Amino acid sequence: MSTLKFKKFNIEAYKPGKSKIKKLKKVIKLSANESALGMSPRAKKLISNKKFTLDKYPDGKSESLKEAISKSYKCNKDKIICGAGSDEVIQMICQLFLNPKDEVVLPEFSFLMYRIYTKIVGAKVVFAKEKNFKISIEEILKKITKKTKVVFIANPNNPTGTYLTKKEVLELRKKLNKRILLVIDDAYAEYMKNSDYVSGLDLFKNKENVFILRTFSKMFGLASLRVGWGYGSKKIINALNVIKPPFNINGVAQLAAAESLKDKKFINRSIKHNLLYAKKIKKFLEDYKIYSNPVSANFLFLDFEKCKYSAKFLYEKLKNKGIILRSTKDGYHINNKLRLTIGSKKENLKFLSAVKEVLN
Repeated sequence: MSTLKFKKFNIEAYKPGKSKIKKLKKVIKLSANESALGMSPRAKKLISNKKFTLDKYPDGKSESLKEAISKSYKCNKDKIICGAGSDEVIQMICQLFLNPKDEVVLPEFSFLMYRIYTKIVGAKVVFAKEKNFKISIEEILKKITKKTKVVFIANPNNPTGTYLTKKEVLELRKKLNKRILLVIDDAYAEYMKNSDYVSGLDLFKNKENVFILRTFSKMFGLASLRVGWGYGSKKIINALNVIKPPFNINGVAQLAAAESLKDKKFINRSIKHNLLYAKKIKKFLEDYKIYSNPVSANFLFLDFEKCKYSAKFLYEKLKNKGIILRSTKDGYHINNKLRLTIGSKKENLKFLSAVKEVLN
């Protein structure tokens, strides 16, 4: 009997944050950086009340959604491409720019899909060391060679929660060779109220060699509908449109995303909620000598080096109580750390109560 042959990839598959615990029906999932307040009430109302024509294909160009994005973020509609989550846009960027033997430079701890899509197209991943879990411009520049085609950074960074200031991001672009594409993932930009931070989109709207990634999975609570977008030069967008799957975003997702952008009240409430509970949780954990990054995105990167208990100990104890955090050992290979999503008020209070019970 003949065996079919197929490509074999030397890739560690993406491991999402756990969402289920055996024998427990109700769990508190604080492992995937999802929205603390869920979906925008306006988007929810639209989905509940609208009669959808589900037997017809959606708009393959996502024109209405691009119009809404352009209006909301004051950017050029013709420089936007939409994807089934920003990870599909990452995939398309890798397909467009990379050939086998090309190199991509990444911070050593960064969103796992950058390395996965790079390897799928046969290019080489080169890791730049971080300094105290913060992206280092110096280390990135050290890794640049004639083969470097793309540099990916998430700002703020996932899973570490640290971020580059406006000055540092501008310095990175200035010192990189002009022929190298800098991809800045703004996934958590809406949460950022730090005075020295400016999003990639606001910094590089008119730059030819910078590409910006955005998502509706975090602030806007549409993780299950899979909506993301990219922003770059018209040349790059036109080329991406050639390889983009024809109907990649379903019609319901397009409408919900556009409606979410109009809900300024919900966006402001989400930002305030995140800041309030991130500060409260950070301060609370410091009493147990569990330290974390300065408050930035909608998660905290918990360091157990000075705590008398290990990250694994707390992770397992909380899991037994139906509370799931993200172990950074999975995929990231970072020891004795956990990533904690800021949840709803009820979830956060249950988390604080459970930690108190376990560590006291």
